[in-house]
Amino acid sequence: MSLSGWVCVVTGASRGIGRGIALQLSEAGATVYITGRQEKTLKEAAEQVKERGGDCVPVICDSTKDEDIEELFELIKREQNGRLDMLVNNAYAGIQDIFENTGKKFWETDPSIWDTVNNAGLRGHYIFSVYASRLMVAQGRGLIVTISSFGGLQYLFNVSYGVGKAACDRLAADMAVELKSRGVASVSLWPAAVRTELLCGLTVNDVLPGIHTNFKDMMATAETTELSGRCIVNLAKDKNLMSMTGKVLMTCDLARRYGIQDVDGRSVVDYTSLKFLLSQVPYLSWLSAVVPSFIRMPRIMLTMASSRF
Repeated sequence: MSLSGWVCVVTGASRGIGRGIALQLSEAGATVYITGRQEKTLKEAAEQVKERGGDCVPVICDSTKDEDIEELFELIKREQNGRLDMLVNNAYAGIQDIFENTGKKFWETDPSIWDTVNNAGLRGHYIFSVYASRLMVAQGRGLIVTISSFGGLQYLFNVSYGVGKAACDRLAADMAVELKSRGVASVSLWPAAVRTELLCGLTVNDVLPGIHTNFKDMMATAETTELSGRCIVNLAKDKNLMSMTGKVLMTCDLARRYGIQDVDGRSVVDYTSLKFLLSQVPYLSWLSAVVPSFIRMPRIMLTMASSRF
């Protein structure tokens, strides 16, 4: 097992992507501390990990409470003699509010949505990273993965979401600057659409305007909750990991880099391929049939297309 002996923390792992990442890390041999606010769902996630032969430690921890986070790392210090190899910043508390405010502009929405979206999913990531980095710097190695999304590059869902995700990407990049000389890598990871419990439970009428027309197609190609974990396992054991520190990485890029498929056997959709991008434009979709799949949109062009400057 490639991560045998590793000690990892995955925040917000009661369900969704966090649970999927914990499953993959534990299958690779790591001891995984998983955090969440609800004891019931957290224990269910831990049992699922253990059923697949993994070593999992569930810890009730609210990512908006600094004292909870500090207590978690004190626990790791005691139980693992200060060893910590990986932190995955995944906790996020804003999805329900985002969907409940579907169609509203920011001035029509209660300002408290900012805190709901960004306290756990941004501020919490920073606090977790501070405590994790103290352990990693002391041992001269480590990896911090911050789960983000394409919403950090282009408008998606609402203002609070986009600003928070852009900040997550910047958090990962700036931490990398200060951590690189200490042997610790920091990256931002963008999954595509993921078949989380929440999304799988939605109907077409539940989803956001502008997405509903393609919702069924999106779900048909959506990643499983474990693909991100599979990508992270391969990234962690990459001998050239430090060459990627500070970067935004996409699951489709990592799947291609490491030659991996999703856990259900499906090939991972390459959202940067010209073939896929053409298929999403009605009057150009016919071209996708004749464009080779290996031709990809240069990352700089994706950035320029979304630039406001």
